[in-house]
Amino acid sequence: MRIVAGKYRSRRIETRNSSKTRPTLDKVREAVFSSLGGSFQGGSFLDLYAGSGANGFEALSRGMENAVFVDSSSEASAVIKQNAASLGCAADCDIYCMKDTKALDLLQAEGRRFKVIYLDPPYALQQNEQMLKYIDENEMMRDHGVLVIESDAKDHFTQNYLHLKYLFDKEYGITRITYYRYEEKI
Repeated sequence: MRIVAGKYRSRRIETRNSSKTRPTLDKVREAVFSSLGGSFQGGSFLDLYAGSGANGFEALSRGMENAVFVDSSSEASAVIKQNAASLGCAADCDIYCMKDTKALDLLQAEGRRFKVIYLDPPYALQQNEQMLKYIDENEMMRDHGVLVIESDAKDHFTQNYLHLKYLFDKEYGITRITYYRYEEKI
């Protein structure tokens, strides 16, 4: 797997040797990050269910200041650490090996707020609606930040929340990408 664009463009990153990880295809990652446009001039990126960390490293490559990687697998966390060292960006990375809810509780307690949040859980284990509600209620995003959900193409997320507003979605084969914008003032 390779980084698509930015300062780490074409650099290889390692992936987990496991059937439990479904890395985002390069063409899907390229489409997602291109659609986000100018979202990468500084700020923090949360890669929830990070796997190899490809989405967070793509964000760092394109100009985000730092990335937080969360995955409950110790093997995945080790791969993320290895990739951060290989790319020379370990100082810009926070890696949490824990369940999604525990990590969100910790990040919320620390007052962390993100410009972009990327949710890419295993399709069979998705709890996206609960995650959206938690992120919204705990105001974990910067104003006008974008939340991206990568899910099975059969899944549809169009509900608006207090701060998270559905923008659009797009299908790429078996994958649906859904975009929300965070608005502090309603």
